[in-house]
Amino acid sequence: MRYAVIADVDGTLLRSAEDDDRLYRQAVERVLGEVRFRAHLGAYEQVTDSGILLQVAEDNGLRPSPALIADVQDAFVRLVAEHIERHGPFEPLPGARRFVARLKGSASAEIAIATGGWRRSAELKLRAAGFDTDGVPIVTSDDAIERTDIMRIALDSLPGRFDCVMYYGDGYWDRQASRRLGWHFRAVGPTLKGIDTFDAEFAG
Repeated sequence: MRYAVIADVDGTLLRSAEDDDRLYRQAVERVLGEVRFRAHLGAYEQVTDSGILLQVAEDNGLRPSPALIADVQDAFVRLVAEHIERHGPFEPLPGARRFVARLKGSASAEIAIATGGWRRSAELKLRAAGFDTDGVPIVTSDDAIERTDIMRIALDSLPGRFDCVMYYGDGYWDRQASRRLGWHFRAVGPTLKGIDTFDAEFAG
């Protein structure tokens, strides 16, 4: 059996989802001013940084130019960097770094990262938290707006064919996307009553 393992970042590999949401909203408001957000992330059709920004702009009667989107990304990366400098790296879930390392060294599996976040912020958070992602494809909402497209691109970035594709995620949008793609889904964290450690995951 050959396995493809695709993992989310915020709330999955890192305990960063709550802070990430707060910093993202701050970045949007720094650039767009005081705007209306929907009640929760699940209220957006595309729960990715790019998708949410487009929908926030639409909800508030704004037209997001490429320059405006770049300004929001820059503001967000600065806020994430400031948060890490002030509070330290985001905490990995127990065993998450070993999990990635095991998969990188596996003869029967390949790993990629597929996150709804933007590339610069995702790489910054993972690097600060001590993850070794050299050689690991990282696909983000810089590459696509829809989560299923991000996940599909991540799978396509891995060499060879696979008998099983497993996605690790913490949100019900992750579970829905996995179902649409016909992938196996492994819930992480309390929202979906998932695992709270990676120590027992993929020992092969």
